[in-house]
Amino acid sequence: MAQLPSLPDHAFDKLDPTPDAQFYDFPRFVTHIDDGAIAAVTSIYRSFVPSGGAILDLMSSWVSHLPDDVTYAEVVGHGMNADELAANARLARWFVQDLNADPALPLSSGTFDAATLCVSVQYLQRPVDVFREVLRVLKPAAPFVVSFSNRCFPTKAVRIWQSLDGPQQQRLVAAYMDAAGFTGIDGYAHTPAGADPLWAVVGHAPQTVEP
Repeated sequence: MAQLPSLPDHAFDKLDPTPDAQFYDFPRFVTHIDDGAIAAVTSIYRSFVPSGGAILDLMSSWVSHLPDDVTYAEVVGHGMNADELAANARLARWFVQDLNADPALPLSSGTFDAATLCVSVQYLQRPVDVFREVLRVLKPAAPFVVSFSNRCFPTKAVRIWQSLDGPQQQRLVAAYMDAAGFTGIDGYAHTPAGADPLWAVVGHAPQTVEP
């Protein structure tokens, strides 16, 4: 299925077509953005991710950047490396899954109060399919926070992503959200001179769930 009608399927090709599981087979215990960008992510989470809620941290690793002083009912993590996820103290439980091979999340519908996806959206080859799945597992009106910077693994980022700048990438992510059925979509930017930029797109599940 085409992800966006305005884009050809090859827009989501990667330079390295080998299975993603091979690329992520060994853990990378690093942060992919600087402290200022991390603080910007955390600030956005503080504004949109409800305390005491059940949170889905999609495409996570050994850190989640959620506010340290906020308690959540449960944080469920998804990622590509078991060692990284096991080291993430914020996760109550987690699972490994290649969303490019299978975007269907093994999670019940309408169970999460928020979802996050930090600095990894550029690797999704079926982003609208994945976003529809995120929408399915969210409760009505729950937010989905997608954030990214100007860094990536270039051989694994999709072609269309690498042809755009930050604001254009922000509009692309908003288009993913719109195509998936999210509402109230808005963008946020943290672009200090001489440091890592951070863009975010926040969308919400509809107030009522379609029967």
